[in-house]
Amino acid sequence: MYNELKKYHDRIYTGMRVGQSHHWNYNDGHWYEKKIAPDEWQITFNSIKTRNYAAPSNSGAKVGTKYHWYIMADQIATKLDSDSYMTKLNGLKFKVGHKRPYWKSFSYEYPEQEGYKERIIKILEDTLTKLKNEKDGIERYLL
Repeated sequence: MYNELKKYHDRIYTGMRVGQSHHWNYNDGHWYEKKIAPDEWQITFNSIKTRNYAAPSNSGAKVGTKYHWYIMADQIATKLDSDSYMTKLNGLKFKVGHKRPYWKSFSYEYPEQEGYKERIIKILEDTLTKLKNEKDGIERYLL
């Protein structure tokens, strides 16, 4: 079941099992970017995503649940004409926290939980270690 405790490499978690996947369709997505340095842009993407297939009955999170993700990605944009680009985005998505409908805050805002900043630092440090030390590292996911 979705909310049952699961174990992966000595880490306890809930939610979808590691190895499973979703296929999402983004309709009317809006990508906004602002250049803030010579090689740096600030980006925002807003869209409603819908399942490719209906969710099994009695599965998943309750309506109103929020998830906070940290995304690392490579984007390749190929110019098609004066106004259009084909975008390919590959990357990794890390769960930072969640907020159940009846909670006042995200999980990382509660005192007994790892804080947002600490979680992001851990994600970045772990990813950097993998990139430096593993033969394939995260490159296989980002390239």
